[in-house]
Amino acid sequence: MNARPSSKILAAPALYEQVAERLRSRIFAHELPQGGWIDEQALALEYGISRTPLREALKVLAAEGLVVLKPRRGCYVTELSEQDIDEVFPVMAMLEGRVAELAARRATGADFSRLAAIHLELEEHAATNNADRFFEANQRFHTALQEIAGNRYLAQLIDDARKLIKLTRRDSLRLDGRLKQSLQEHREILDALRAKDAALARQAMHDHLLSGRAALARLAGSN
Repeated sequence: MNARPSSKILAAPALYEQVAERLRSRIFAHELPQGGWIDEQALALEYGISRTPLREALKVLAAEGLVVLKPRRGCYVTELSEQDIDEVFPVMAMLEGRVAELAARRATGADFSRLAAIHLELEEHAATNNADRFFEANQRFHTALQEIAGNRYLAQLIDDARKLIKLTRRDSLRLDGRLKQSLQEHREILDALRAKDAALARQAMHDHLLSGRAALARLAGSN
């Protein structure tokens, strides 16, 4: 008699979810540029799949705001306007400021060690002017803070908004002097967290996000 499979065994991600993750990564890396048309037939051939899972993947990305499905015209990567950016950054600043406030109150010694290790990576990548690696470490720093804060509803709101910001935020790090400026802002956040000064941590994080928006504006003005 065959044993029944355990209900605890996790199923592999559905094919459309795997495709969605690949496309998401390519959008964030600008391999699929903002405003660009997505050639469904070419992608299906490239991935060796039918159009059905690809279209399901695009529906997922559309729900996240990363692509726009236009009837009879196809699918396009979302292109953020200056107004879009102006609207989303203050929301992120408010949400992430709240995360920093909660984290300052709840962080343990082990949490500080984890944050310090990530911050050391930020220091190293800033020293070598490696914007891509800095960006990746920065994402882990912010994610770690969300986990320390422990508010899953707040984390979900941030994750949804962050997907849009990631369409542009990596670019701001390429602005001359922005890596060092961002690093200094992270130092101030970490200092506030270590001091368990919740109000200061909230303000430092809030200002950090708005500083990123200002960097994007300077970058746009220089192009």
